[in-house]
Amino acid sequence: MPFAVPFAPDTLSILVLLSAWPFILGSLACLLLATGLDDLLPVLICLFDRLFRKTSGVSSSAESARATERRTAIFVPCWKESGVIDGMVRQNLARIRYRNFDFFLGLYPNDQATCDAAFALAATLSNVHVAVCPQPGPTSKADCLNTIYKGMTAFEREHGVRFETIVLHDAEDVMDADALSIINQQRDDYAMVQIPVLPLPTGPGDFTHGIYCDEFAEFQVVDMRARQYSRSFVPSNGVGTGFARDVLEKLAVQRGGQIFDSSSLTEDYDIGLQIHYSGLAQLFYPLARRSQRFVATREYFPRKVRTAIRQRTRWITGIALQSWERHGWRGSLRTRYWFWRDRKGLVTNPLSLLTNLLFVAGVADWLASVSLHRPWTFAVSNPLVVNLCVATTGLQVFRLCLRSWCVGKVFGPAMGLTVALRCFHANFVNCAASFCAVARYVHSRWQRETLRWDKTEHAYPASAAECPHRLDLEEVLLNCGYVSQDRMDLARTQLSPGENIADFLLARRFVTEADLCRAMSLQSGLPWADVDVSQVKHSVVRSLPVRIEKEFKVLPFRVWEGRLHLAAMRVPEEKVLQTIGKLTRLQLKFQLVTRVNYAQLRDLL
Repeated sequence: MPFAVPFAPDTLSILVLLSAWPFILGSLACLLLATGLDDLLPVLICLFDRLFRKTSGVSSSAESARATERRTAIFVPCWKESGVIDGMVRQNLARIRYRNFDFFLGLYPNDQATCDAAFALAATLSNVHVAVCPQPGPTSKADCLNTIYKGMTAFEREHGVRFETIVLHDAEDVMDADALSIINQQRDDYAMVQIPVLPLPTGPGDFTHGIYCDEFAEFQVVDMRARQYSRSFVPSNGVGTGFARDVLEKLAVQRGGQIFDSSSLTEDYDIGLQIHYSGLAQLFYPLARRSQRFVATREYFPRKVRTAIRQRTRWITGIALQSWERHGWRGSLRTRYWFWRDRKGLVTNPLSLLTNLLFVAGVADWLASVSLHRPWTFAVSNPLVVNLCVATTGLQVFRLCLRSWCVGKVFGPAMGLTVALRCFHANFVNCAASFCAVARYVHSRWQRETLRWDKTEHAYPASAAECPHRLDLEEVLLNCGYVSQDRMDLARTQLSPGENIADFLLARRFVTEADLCRAMSLQSGLPWADVDVSQVKHSVVRSLPVRIEKEFKVLPFRVWEGRLHLAAMRVPEEKVLQTIGKLTRLQLKFQLVTRVNYAQLRDLL
């Protein structure tokens, strides 16, 4: 009689797994409890400082508020940025409440489209300059920044000036109106000043971009403040970071003329650490409201999963792996603790994804057990394991509530309430990035290759309306180079009471109609473009009473997707919106046009 196997291999495997399940669950709960307690420590640091020390580290003296504007250079490295660099420079010029600054744009000789856009800006704007890298791109962001620094020093020698502050930005950044003033004020006490960085707001349904909103809100509200309060190193976020010029000169001497490490994938993190090792003071400017907004550098982050994974792979490779290789765990206990915080994602990201999968499997099996009236497969009776799971669950719920509060505070209740829905997606993206980073790093070391810098594609707000806190029209015309300072001074002395400055400048031919439209578009957020009159229907132009055109100088020219598009030569006042809003149920959308184009539309009446 043949020997019979009492259990099939699959059944045996399941029984072994079930017998070991309490040990597996207990071990997993211990790991999650440890990382949960670790996530609680920055919160306790912030709470302790708020209750007992109450030291923000921010200088707010009257002397600082009246500080002389140091000459500031804004470095913007560019690779394949032809679609965004013009808008970035001009819109920020229309926003910044600071006068003594220059843009330096880093270019590559094999990126002709970006070179054309940048050289066109430099030709029309006196405070925009270019520096072309000697090698074809892309090399690395750090290499491009080093080239910009050399270009700045050449500009200084040529013009007999000196820049006292260097500020880093990317080609997709929406700078805060007061960021340069804040950096200038805090430079009295700090060698490096980091302005908070936040994503531009998107809807709750934009899951991939939403995870950036979730993580950055918590990171800027809790972790960066805890770093500051614990007096550990403050890493540069790569944008919105201001450096004292003499500090960069010292780094250049130490590194043979290279300020930024061109082989580093995260040169911003590296330079922040080097400044800390040099014993120099660093400041993270706390996220705070000013004029009904949070002072922060804003930008769009990736909205596609693949792009997000690629960007985070670079971050993890540079911050966790390259930094570990180069700096080890050198420094004080506080420094080593923040090293752990920066590197623990290599372990916790896969652990979080595993926990999510077990959670989903456990819930599905529990629902099945209820419907089939059978015991729950994942049930555990060991009281120690049960208590560990309860404690771990409590910490995870607290962490989720904390993140929801941070996100709600920055991005509004709708985004805060949907954090839990995005956490599964965030864990998947971070886990995939961790695996890719380790694989990429191991492959490069095995093959003895240099780690390649992967640039993230950038996007810039299509409408200036997405970037509030704008200057007056006169300041926009001056900052953007549409009118010279001499002509503006002359206009101010000759302007009659009640006369419009725009009409005066046009009448004296101090500004062209097209440039005035561009300036008004930047200042107001309204789009501008000439309307193709041949495509306009007479019935649409005549859809509003003639008195509206005579009184307010606006004309409808298109109805599209429930909106009535109106052309205007000037930015309409609130009473215009109220009056026309009573005459139509359609949503109003204004567009600035030149006087010639408006006259063509009026002829259709």
